[in-house]
Amino acid sequence: MTNFGNMIKQAQQMQKKMNETQEKLNSIEVEGMSGGGTIKVTANAKGDIKKVSIDDSLLKVEEKEILEDLILAAVNDAKKKADDVRTEEMKNVTGGIPLPPGFKLPF
Repeated sequence: MTNFGNMIKQAQQMQKKMNETQEKLNSIEVEGMSGGGTIKVTANAKGDIKKVSIDDSLLKVEEKEILEDLILAAVNDAKKKADDVRTEEMKNVTGGIPLPPGFKLPF
C-alpha cells in the first residue's frame, strides 16, 4: 500500500509542477525575426502570438508579397523558439524522462 501511496503523491507533485510550468510558459516571451530585424513577432512559450512589429521601411504597396513572406518567416521563427523553450521547461518537470507517445499535456 505504501508504494501506491507514494505513486499517488508523486503524481500529484508532478501535476503541480506541470501547472506551475504552464503558468511559467504563459509569461516567458520569445521573439522571432526576419528580414534583418525589420519584422518581429513576439510569442509566449506556449506559441501564442502576442505582437507583430513591422519596420516602416517595409510599408510599400509594391513590396506586399515580400512583406507577407517576411511575416510568415518571423512567425515560424517565434514558434520554433517557443517550442524549444517549452521542451526545455518540460524536461525540468519530467526530470528528462520522455513522455509516452500520444501523451498530451494540458498546454
